[in-house]
Amino acid sequence: MASDFVRDSKEETPAAEASTLRYMARQPILDRSGNVHGYELLFRDGLTNSFQGDLEKAVVATVDNAVVFGLEYLTFGRSAFINCSSKTLTEQLPRILPPAITVLEVLETVEPTPELIQACRLLKALGFRIALDDFIWEPRFAPLVELADYIKVDFSLLKHEERLMLLKQLPRNSATLLAEKVETHEDYTQACEEGFRLFQGYYFCYPEVMEKRSIPANTHFHLEILQQLLNDPLDLQHLCPLVESDAALTYRLLRLVNSVGFGFRREVSSVHSALVVVGDDAFRRMAALAIASQMNSSRSAEILHTALVRARFCETAAPVCQLNTAEQYLLGLMSLFPAMLRAPMDEIAPMLPLRKEIREALSGMALPERTVLTWIESHERGNWPASDAVVQSSGLNGDQMARFYVEAVRWADVVLHEAA
Repeated sequence: MASDFVRDSKEETPAAEASTLRYMARQPILDRSGNVHGYELLFRDGLTNSFQGDLEKAVVATVDNAVVFGLEYLTFGRSAFINCSSKTLTEQLPRILPPAITVLEVLETVEPTPELIQACRLLKALGFRIALDDFIWEPRFAPLVELADYIKVDFSLLKHEERLMLLKQLPRNSATLLAEKVETHEDYTQACEEGFRLFQGYYFCYPEVMEKRSIPANTHFHLEILQQLLNDPLDLQHLCPLVESDAALTYRLLRLVNSVGFGFRREVSSVHSALVVVGDDAFRRMAALAIASQMNSSRSAEILHTALVRARFCETAAPVCQLNTAEQYLLGLMSLFPAMLRAPMDEIAPMLPLRKEIREALSGMALPERTVLTWIESHERGNWPASDAVVQSSGLNGDQMARFYVEAVRWADVVLHEAA
């Protein structure tokens, strides 16, 4: 959506934009198996959520910022969906981006003129893919439908009957249908039944609880290990046998010791030797990630990725809020335990080995301990006013928080890729 982007009217070079860029976020696009197909990239340069200045300049900013950040870093080689205006397309501005991973979203406000259609044909011939954003059928859009690789339908705008009518009007076997604003399990089920193949929204982070279910026994065991990770210094005599008693957990942990994302390339043969090599702080992070991987083994990998981004972000931002880094890392990681365990937080939080304030923060209470988690939750959804409110009320620096987020995304990509 064009409203996701804000750019000052003053023209800037990409290098200048890198220093003034406030917010960058990416929203995953998933397939039916919960695997990440690509990401829609959301950029904004200002501290307000209102659109300021010329629409064309705002869309140009998205392309400029994509160059500054680097699409490969932002998506780890997956498809990058970027909004484009009519002028952006007719002037062939996207040609500075890598065609193989770039999907050009034609905004719903674009007029399908002959010049626009020809521009899309040229870009597609270069290897770019075309997506029609917030699509609603009108005969004049038929030439664009013929070129489209994706057709995105907003579930918050069209009801079930309206979507069925729209789908009947589309040519068969044309473009891949992508459902936007899929926020609940019911939305996801309905979208599958209607024939959508890709999904954008946060349904996977809000799992439906079908019945009263108990937390698995192995989770209780993992929580005991997490409790040990909060000791300073770590009690090796008690911790190592706990970790070693779970073969899968031990394997994951030893794999992570060799992950470039953690900065180590040492061969180790035991949990004890791993701890000696990496030290207490890094071991806490790696062990927490290994446990989260175990808990998330039957769920979408994107849940674990998002949890890891939150963990790294909360850890990195903790000092500027005078918060404990190790505690904030666990807070970010555990914030998605409900999605991993398919159980509500009010059942999970009392079991977690954390201070009362941290457990309450996980349950949604507005406490100082929840400051950075609130920022990144709002940021992930492109809820700029909410993230701005955190910055302003806490005296934080918006540029610094954005840099922390970008670093966390890159770090999580590397760690999970290396450990896969």
